[in-house]
Order: sequence, then structure tokens, then C-alpha cells
Amino acid sequence: MASNITPIGDRVLVKPLEEGEVKKGGIIIPDSAKEKPQEGEVVALGTGKLDDEGKKIAFNVKKGDKVLISKYGGTEVKVDGDSFLIMREDDILGIIG
Repeated sequence: MASNITPIGDRVLVKPLEEGEVKKGGIIIPDSAKEKPQEGEVVALGTGKLDDEGKKIAFNVKKGDKVLISKYGGTEVKVDGDSFLIMREDDILGIIG
């Protein structure tokens, strides 16, 4: 999967969760008309951010968390045909569940 990508600093690797193709009423929405997903799963954490004294600041999310992400946040990367987002932890809006 994405085991060969390790984010640096306060960045997080997120796998966007795709919504189903068929919406209520049986309407099929083509890929070109779909909105970017706003939910994802944390796949990997970076090395951590340092405070003014050089101590690492703990992440608020952990690997496996389902998160709500900002619509246009992060940088999209593709690995082996799978899409991922590398984003700062600040771009994560909240943890789902």
C-alpha cells in the first residue's frame, strides 16, 4: 500500500474514503461530477512538530483514525494506482466516531 511513504514534520498521510457511486434514487454520478471526499483514514504520521524548546508535540490523531478533512487541503499523491493526501495535521478538521 503506502508503506514506502513517511510524512515529515507535522504532516499526515490520509487515504480519502470514496462515497458510493449510486445516490438515493438510483442516480449514478460519473467520476468527473463527484465532489472531492471530505472523509479519510489516517495511514501514517510524520516525524512530529517541535515546540520552541525542541520537544516533540504529540499528534491528536493516530493511525487508523477516520477523519474529516478540509475540502481542498493537502497534496494529492498516487502510489501504485491508489490516491493519498499528504496534509498538515492542522488541515484535519476532526476525528469521526
